[in-house]
Amino acid sequence: MLPKEGYLLRIFIGESDRHDGKLLYEWLVLKAREMGLAGATVLRGLMGFGGKSRIHTFKIERLSMDLPIIVEIVDTAEKLDAFLVECDAVIKEGLATLEKAQVRFYRTGESPAGA
Repeated sequence: MLPKEGYLLRIFIGESDRHDGKLLYEWLVLKAREMGLAGATVLRGLMGFGGKSRIHTFKIERLSMDLPIIVEIVDTAEKLDAFLVECDAVIKEGLATLEKAQVRFYRTGESPAGA
């Protein structure tokens, strides 16, 4: 169950970023699952730039192997804050934002017990 007033965490990183030999976005999703967060989604961007203003793009004539990645997680502020503490030392370059999010529904697809 998620409260109606939740929070949305967005972590912006590069597709080729790694931690302990694993792609960083994979590590983030697995860590979120390990910590019992509600769920995580990884989005791959077509174009973007970060703090160094270097353009990352997907074009037929120039295939980038470091496209923008956004990891989105919705949960309570407390759980996301604890998750960010774990991630702080791991994310060497990137951006993390946290904003209020109104949770309209969160369904698992399972029937309630006794139904």
